[in-house]
Amino acid sequence: MKRRDLIAGVAGGVAASPPAEARPPAQTVYIPPAHRVEDVALLHDFMESYPFADLITTAPTLRISHIPVWLDRKAGQHGVIYGHVARNNPQSHAFDDHNGAVIVFHGPHGYISPSWYENPNSVPTWNFAAVHATGKPHPISDETELRTLLNGLVARSEHTYAEGKYDFDRLPSELASGLMKGIVGFRMEIELLEGKFKLGQERSEADRNSIVDHLRRAKPERSLAEVTAAFYSRQKKNSDRQD
Repeated sequence: MKRRDLIAGVAGGVAASPPAEARPPAQTVYIPPAHRVEDVALLHDFMESYPFADLITTAPTLRISHIPVWLDRKAGQHGVIYGHVARNNPQSHAFDDHNGAVIVFHGPHGYISPSWYENPNSVPTWNFAAVHATGKPHPISDETELRTLLNGLVARSEHTYAEGKYDFDRLPSELASGLMKGIVGFRMEIELLEGKFKLGQERSEADRNSIVDHLRRAKPERSLAEVTAAFYSRQKKNSDRQD
């Protein structure tokens, strides 16, 4: 800040505004007090349980990518998030340590019927849990750092969702180097962590018990296996029509 700007602010009786980069990031989601979660350990557990997230940036234009990420919960004040996008993705230009980003983690969600409450004279709602992490992505292009990033991401996914048999680090160096040229990695220290858990926790104990009971018996969302199989089937039918 220039000295004359500070003097002008004091003389006018108004505190001079701090530089933009010194200001704390603005909140990104409306959270009623009853739904705000500030337990960092709980938020980190949630982020690790639902690592497929939305990466949102606004420079040079609004862009949203849907990517898997991994969290180093011990780094920084609130943790550090690692991920990558395709090199051809214009969003990679926002990784410059200056442009802000929000990474949104989504958990399960579902419809809540008023008929489940002790007093059904209410309105339906939709319950969900989500975490927003705000920061400034730093680009990672060094091959050694990028390989470490990918090793961490793949290892976590393999041991969580698969049989843990695949090891990215075992790929031949030449092949791995060629593949990594097609992506841009990033690390983002979390400057603001927001948790919104809208789960009906403000309602009576009887209502909460009823919500859990009915959700356990409600029609489940279609699984990835079901969506994938249906999509393949549709593709095949469309292909057969064209033959």
